[in-house]
Amino acid sequence: MDKHQTIIGKDVIESLTLGMYEDARTIYREYIQNSADQIDKAVELSILPSREEGYIEIEIDKDRRTITISDNATGIKASEAVAILRNIAKSTKQRGVDKGFRGIGRLGGLGYCNKLTFETSYFGEKVQTVMVWFANNLKNIIGDRSHQEEATEVIDKVTKFVTFPEEENAHYFKVTLEKVSNDLLLDKQAIRDYLSMIAPVTCHPRFTFVSEIRRYCKENQFSLDEYKIAVNGDPIYKAYTSKIYEGEGADKKSIDELKELQFFKFNDPDYNLLCWGWYGISDFNKQIPGKANLARGLRLRKGNIQIGDESCLVKFHKEQRGNFYFLGEVHASHIDLLPNARRDYFLENEVTKLFEERLRSLFGELHKVYYLASKVRNTSKRITQRDEFTKEYEEKSQSGFTNVEELVDYTKKREKLTEEAEKAKKELTKLSNQLKEGTPQKRVFDSITKPIAMKSPVANSPAAKETPKKIKFVFEDLNLSYNDQKLVARLFSVIEKVLTEKLPDKDMVRELAENIKVRIFEEFNK
Repeated sequence: MDKHQTIIGKDVIESLTLGMYEDARTIYREYIQNSADQIDKAVELSILPSREEGYIEIEIDKDRRTITISDNATGIKASEAVAILRNIAKSTKQRGVDKGFRGIGRLGGLGYCNKLTFETSYFGEKVQTVMVWFANNLKNIIGDRSHQEEATEVIDKVTKFVTFPEEENAHYFKVTLEKVSNDLLLDKQAIRDYLSMIAPVTCHPRFTFVSEIRRYCKENQFSLDEYKIAVNGDPIYKAYTSKIYEGEGADKKSIDELKELQFFKFNDPDYNLLCWGWYGISDFNKQIPGKANLARGLRLRKGNIQIGDESCLVKFHKEQRGNFYFLGEVHASHIDLLPNARRDYFLENEVTKLFEERLRSLFGELHKVYYLASKVRNTSKRITQRDEFTKEYEEKSQSGFTNVEELVDYTKKREKLTEEAEKAKKELTKLSNQLKEGTPQKRVFDSITKPIAMKSPVANSPAAKETPKKIKFVFEDLNLSYNDQKLVARLFSVIEKVLTEKLPDKDMVRELAENIKVRIFEEFNK
């Protein structure tokens, strides 16, 4: 029999704490996740009357380089505090039910401070438990390669446990990071922005569709875990906005807006809810710019906490850019959709594969929506170009053309644009007839084409049908000398000849010639 005793070396502590996360801000998510779980427990145990009575408060003191995260949840019983706060990866939480379940997240702060302190008191106990982790000592021991301590030995060396008297009805958990080394963690605005997409909070009341999301959840009996979270007293809301922007500062402007939300839900073969979500319908003028729109992209969430970042679901689209034409959320609901240790995606299993199949199918339909928007917009431009040039042509007709060549060029361009506009109109009509009423594609089509005038060619428009001015006169009627009258008559005959050669439409030649006569008569008889 092998009598060798397995030894877990001190480097494992570094992997699970100091080197766990690429983004330092992740520690906020981990502490919020733990607090949210305990608020739910507090409601379940009637310590709190409802989730709305719970809070998670973050205080950032940049000058003192200190961060505190506190809640008014259950707290930890004095008899269990040492085991829970000192042991690593030995969680008592339910896998797939609670938001956190690995027992490593609370130590994430060790990599970014000199000292990490936990303070807690459980409802009904008159004691406060304090556990201190001396992070600086931990880093020094791990960095010292001349000694090969075991993990448990190191933990005992860098932790201290004390108790103090506390009020019997007090219930809380508080984390304090002292001498924080990472400047980003002390940037209040950066942390607010980060939490506005990561944290399990509600949308801002100004978001037009917040009541619609709540109503959908209520009708379908979906749980949407939302908690009161504040940074230095300012409440955190999800960063969704009804308008889509580009530019920054004084140059920031609205370029599109959400017209409505579309909802979806998928079940597994046993009719268990797999996921549900929503996405916004806009005119899809372009990819949503990143800097001006914090909430761009379809976001993946579990327990209403974001999984990964804005690019997490990119791989399931037909093209990478597809994710950034939308604002929206995919809420993973199935118990077997388990976040991995980094919480940047799920563990691989059969349910995860089914989830991915459903997303690929959904995103394939979304590709059709924004592709259609691009096609309709480009086709509509041909009608808009015709209308804009018609206005320019009419203005030029009133003010007068510089010469015959300009008149001919304008006329030919008008004819070409009119022909293209008519083709575009037919294409749009055909496309509209193919789209089903009530679908996202039809709504996008109607929204984009609404501003344009899908009318007949200029030649058949009311303005063009007006009878041109006709003044019966001969050139002798002009207020000119006899020789000048003859000169004008000769010039006009040349113009009429050029028009006949350049323009195949005899009616148009006749109309233009008549207009020129009118102009000549008006000019010389002022």
